Amino acid sequence: MDELKVFSGSAHPALAGAVCDYLGMRVGEAEVFEFSNENIFVRILENVRQRDVFIIQPICSPVNKNLMELLIMLDAFRRASAARITAVVPYYGYGRTDKKDQPRVPITARLIADLITTAGANRLLTVDLHAGQIQGFFTIPVDELTARSILTQYFKEKALENLVVVATDIGISKVARDVAATLGASLAIIEKRRVGNVDVTETLNVIGDVEGKCALTVDDEIDTAGSLVGVVDTLLERGATEVYSCCTHPVFSGPAIERIAASPVKEVVVTDTIPVDGEKKLDKITVLSMASLIGEAIHRIHTGLSVGAMFE
Repeated sequence: MDELKVFSGSAHPALAGAVCDYLGMRVGEAEVFEFSNENIFVRILENVRQRDVFIIQPICSPVNKNLMELLIMLDAFRRASAARITAVVPYYGYGRTDKKDQPRVPITARLIADLITTAGANRLLTVDLHAGQIQGFFTIPVDELTARSILTQYFKEKALENLVVVATDIGISKVARDVAATLGASLAIIEKRRVGNVDVTETLNVIGDVEGKCALTVDDEIDTAGSLVGVVDTLLERGATEVYSCCTHPVFSGPAIERIAASPVKEVVVTDTIPVDGEKKLDKITVLSMASLIGEAIHRIHTGLSVGAMFE
């Protein structure tokens, strides 16, 4: 492998461009489009034989189209004799279907892993998986980055007083605890229950003291924002003076933007693992760039350096 090449699918070309700016190189030339019959076509417009190729493509909305595009791109690069192909998937779609928690249901996160591997990926680079066990679904190396340091640094610079960090559910309490420790804040946890397979949750209890404090909620993603709105309202009812929120992945599907706009949440801080554009650009939504983190990880993978050392 004598040359690094970074290519982009159509899911998030702005992120790919920013990553290449960090690396001091241009985005590779490839033609990706959809025929009128909805078939996706990919053509690589430069030589990639024996090159170290990275394809940046989050599996975000439209999820199935972007997933299929990623798989076809992987196959095209494999057939073009790339020496190594790394799928850079900042947001791993279907990650929430990571276990068989009901009778007769799929483990789709595992299926996606199999598809990516079969299509031709030699390794995966991703950010803040919904569940850690997804790494084990792959038979190829997986490097999982975290946006925690970027989000934490943002709030450290804001220097919010009398801060309590709130885990939006028990599953993310360890991450919230680490954020609280870094910010020198106390910790609270929301205990909640999801209602069936619909995007509805029932907030049950707040574990910890939030009265008279500025609250910062921590989650891995915001989807329809139903949980976020419920948590914000509950914290204010329990005496929090104001509520900020942060997450890695701004899915913002369905009524999310309308809910955030109407919510008393002061600010929602997210990263650009998923594009936040058009009507999703609210004044109270702040987007932090992941380009330098992803770019540094690509540089380290290409040169054989430790990726884990970035977070030590």
